[in-house]
Amino acid sequence: MPSRGRHQSTSKECRVLIKKIEAMEGVVGVIIGRSYGGKSLGKGAATGAVRIQREVSGGVKAVMQSEKGLQEIYIRTQEGMAQEVAGRIAVIA
Repeated sequence: MPSRGRHQSTSKECRVLIKKIEAMEGVVGVIIGRSYGGKSLGKGAATGAVRIQREVSGGVKAVMQSEKGLQEIYIRTQEGMAQEVAGRIAVIA
């Protein structure tokens, strides 16, 4: 499933990580959301770092550190797989 959203431009590191997330078992797809320029995940957050925000109906909401700021992403998961996928993302990111 291709990435979709209002704002699809993101850095190379983020695109690579999105492809890894899409390849995970239990992931249906990744939807790229809004981008917030000039924002940061915090000290020491490298480009491509992901922070899981919360589980929502049908998946997981997260933010990703891009070169220019924060990028919202929605990770659509198979039913009952959101918690497991969130744990695996925390390990690779």
